[in-house]
Amino acid sequence: MSANPRDDSMIMTEAEYLALEQNSEVRHEYIQGEIVAMAGASQNHVDITVTLSFLIYSHLRDKGCRLYNGDMRVKIEKANIQTYPDLSVVCGDIQLTEDSPPAILNPSLIIEVLSPSTESYDRGKKFSFYRQLATLQEYVLVSQDDAHIERFVRKSEDRWELSEAQGFDASITLSTIDCPLFLADVYENVAF
Repeated sequence: MSANPRDDSMIMTEAEYLALEQNSEVRHEYIQGEIVAMAGASQNHVDITVTLSFLIYSHLRDKGCRLYNGDMRVKIEKANIQTYPDLSVVCGDIQLTEDSPPAILNPSLIIEVLSPSTESYDRGKKFSFYRQLATLQEYVLVSQDDAHIERFVRKSEDRWELSEAQGFDASITLSTIDCPLFLADVYENVAF
């Protein structure tokens, strides 16, 4: 393990990272050898994530898909990345790494609730990493500062289509799992 110029990160091998994660109370992302500690979430972030979990889980019951919260890692082998999306969905059989703890290899849908400190990363570099997952069909960004959801759907290997919903009267459907989301429900407990 070696120090990195960034104060909040370290350089490790993947094996060192996995050993750290197994015993750590703080989660870390593994980004091509760089280990970055994940910060705590705001109340809005937590409220939105919990509500989305409830809405999606309720919809997925008996449909052959499983919902995972931010405690389950996703590994992007092509990019040498391991990260913790706020929510991920796997449809069909789950593929896991043999690591301890294991990571998901085949998410169909990933949802990130945007935070001021990570929004540009979630929209940019992280999305470019996620696009390397052949199984990923949908990427959703949820604002915690206003009622706004952006949904990117894979149309081909290198083309994604954006649709948006804005305001409490709006809705958007997660097409991968055919799940309608009404923004009034998503933001029910959120104070802007």
